[in-house]
Order: sequence, then structure tokens, then C-alpha cells
Amino acid sequence: MSLPNPTELAARLQSSCSARDIIEVREFLNSHGTFRFPTLASGLFSASASDAADFEVTGYRHAWVRDTIHIAHVLWRTDQPGMAVRAVEALMTFFQKHRYRFTDIIDGRTDGRDPQHRPHIRFDGHQLVEVDEKWSHAQNDALGAFLWLYLRMIAEGALRPSPAQWNVLADFPAFFRSVKYWEDEDSGHWEETRKIAASSIGIVVAALRQLRELLRDAKCDFAWNRTENSVGTEELEWLIKKGETALHLIVPYECLQPDPAQHRRYDSALLFLIEPYGVITGAVAEQIVTDVRENLMGPIGIRRYLGDSYWCADYKDLLASDQRTADFSDNLAERDRLLEKGTEAQWCLFDPILSVIFARRFAEHRRMEDRERQFEHLARSLKHLTTASHPAGAYRCPESYFRHRGEWVPNDITPLLWTQANLRWALYHAEHTAGV
Repeated sequence: MSLPNPTELAARLQSSCSARDIIEVREFLNSHGTFRFPTLASGLFSASASDAADFEVTGYRHAWVRDTIHIAHVLWRTDQPGMAVRAVEALMTFFQKHRYRFTDIIDGRTDGRDPQHRPHIRFDGHQLVEVDEKWSHAQNDALGAFLWLYLRMIAEGALRPSPAQWNVLADFPAFFRSVKYWEDEDSGHWEETRKIAASSIGIVVAALRQLRELLRDAKCDFAWNRTENSVGTEELEWLIKKGETALHLIVPYECLQPDPAQHRRYDSALLFLIEPYGVITGAVAEQIVTDVRENLMGPIGIRRYLGDSYWCADYKDLLASDQRTADFSDNLAERDRLLEKGTEAQWCLFDPILSVIFARRFAEHRRMEDRERQFEHLARSLKHLTTASHPAGAYRCPESYFRHRGEWVPNDITPLLWTQANLRWALYHAEHTAGV
């Protein structure tokens, strides 16, 4: 008996389906390895589990702070909390080993404008050591994401930091103060041209708000006040307000600087400020969702932003394997010259996130149009999965689809663990709203 292709699998899930229907699809995918999250000895994840012949040169064997947090958050909230805690603890160990990256900038010994001096967000996840190559490490969103999840795990009793670990946690807001995160030009989610980005500022705000909430616990407040670089209550409020004010002035844009390279109206990274970080709500959140659906959504996936040249049409023919994932943060124009208008890669990260956003809306307001949108994006997410003819096998989650000699095909970063986690999160919410 032949296995269902992804389109047939998606057709099984309609807005009227039951929780049992969703569970059956989830269990089917699980049995076929879709939700396999192989871990390194350290407890971390490589960004991708691809077995492609030239995969080593892509750098996706490394661990990324951002990817790890998104994966860990989903595993923690679904069915593998122990794996999630272990991954977050490994990130803490990495930051402890390289704490000087924070303190040298806080104390003015190194220049935080140089991304190589910043805390590294891409590293050897096996040995928990830095990778000796140039990279766009100025990424406040990744650092904010770690702080946000680590603090949430403390609040819920999953982690109990040692005094040394509290010292590292205290370095984060002090670091954000030192680099003036509310006006800092960082490379953000997509590790490209440095700019003042709402998607980076917002995640730091979410983390600082979480810290404010945690310090209402007397035991945590006591531990915090004994750290080496802790900011006080008034300064923490000031830091939060600086970020909130900057965010209010930028969104629903991603960035508003006069330089065209630093001015962007639409960016799918803004979705993360809604889910999972919850820092943008209400009418602005609705505008961001509408912007993405009307301007970035394609027939297969969703563009990161208009004019994105990463994995543009015929990318594999235009660039050698060791150039495709190079650091273009200082010379993005060189790669942008390869782009033909309208051929931006369509990513698989965002449809599941939109499905979760609409699931939460439906649970709150009981509007059937939200329910329909939830399952529209869930179906699109399932259609992203590879078929049996793909080298990685059936039911794998690609990073994106790109135009290869006239046909939309999965890019080489297949499977991407971050995509897997997002799909798992969308199915979890579908299952839990089915009976609402």
C-alpha cells in the first residue's frame, strides 16, 4: 500500500476535523521520522540533520543559539521537556565558558561594534567552543531569545541556576545596556546587513519583561541582587521602556532608517514578536499578519522579505557550495545582484507560526474565520514536506523552496530542525483547539 503524499496528508485536516484526526497525522509523521531531533553529546542540536554530500561546507552542522531556543521551546511545551532543558543548559555552559565576551564589552575593554567581539551565536555544538571564522555575531535577538526561555524555565521550576549562572544571566541586560539595544544596528534573524530592527529590539524587550516578572519572586530577587553586573529595578524599567518606545516607533515596519539597505516595510521575522514571544499584540499584531499574508506569502511558502537573494532562482548553479551560506553581512549587494525579481525563496518556517497565531485567536474569540486560517496554514505546512523521491526521504521539513531551472524544489538545508519544531507546534495547537 502506497504512503500518502504531503498533499493527501494535508487534505485529511480540515477546520471541522477532530482531535483524533490530528493526532493520527501527528503520530504518522512521528513514525516516519519527521519529528526526529538528533542531539549532539552536549545536548544541543545542529541546525540541520541533512546528509547531503557537500553539506559540511554549509556550516549548518554548527549550533545556532536562535534555532536551539525555538526548537527547545517547542519540545519543552509539547512532549520532550527533558531534551529541551538539557539544550538550554548546554547554551548556558557555552556562555559561561565565553563569559568574557559579555564582560569585556560591558567594562569597555573591547569594542562592541565589531561583531567578532560580541557573544558568538553560531559555534561548535559538540565541544561548546567558538568557530574561528568571521561571522555576523551581532544578533541581539538570539541573545534575547536565550534569556527569555532560560528565565521562563526558572520561573516554572525547570532550572535552578548556580551563583555563577546567575552572574551570566545578569550580564545580558548589562550587555544590552552597553550596546544600547534600542538603537543598535545588528544583523538580526537573517544575519545580514546591520540595521536597527524591530524584530531584534522586540525579543530583547520580551526577555527583559520576563526578567521583571521573575524578580517578583523574593528568592530570585535575592539571587539577582548578589550578582556582579545586575541592573537595579529602576534601571531595568528604563531599559524596557527604551525598547518599547523604539518598537512603537518602528512597527509594523521591520526597520525605518533612511538608507535603502536599512529600510524594510515587510519582514516575516516580525511574526516571532507575536509567536512565541508575545511582545506585539492587538491591532499592530493583526497588521503584521496581514502584511505577511498579502505581501510575502507565495504559492508554496513565505518569503523572508521582498528582495531576499538567499537561495534565489538557480542558486546552486550561480554559487559554489562553499559560497551559498557564506557571511554576506558586509557585502549583501554582491549576492543581491543574482536575484531576479519575484524569485525569492519561499520559506517553510512561517506557515506553521501563522497557524499557531490563528489558533490562539480562535481560542480567544471563537471566530470561524480564524479557525479557517489556522487550518489553511497548517495544510500549507504539511504540503511543504518532501516526497519519497527526495534524497532525504519522505516527510522531511525543508528550510525553503527555491526555483531550480524553472521548478520549485526544496533547498539543500533539508531537514531544518527549526521548521520541524514549528510544524510540531502547529499540530499541537490544532489538536488542543479541535474541541473548542
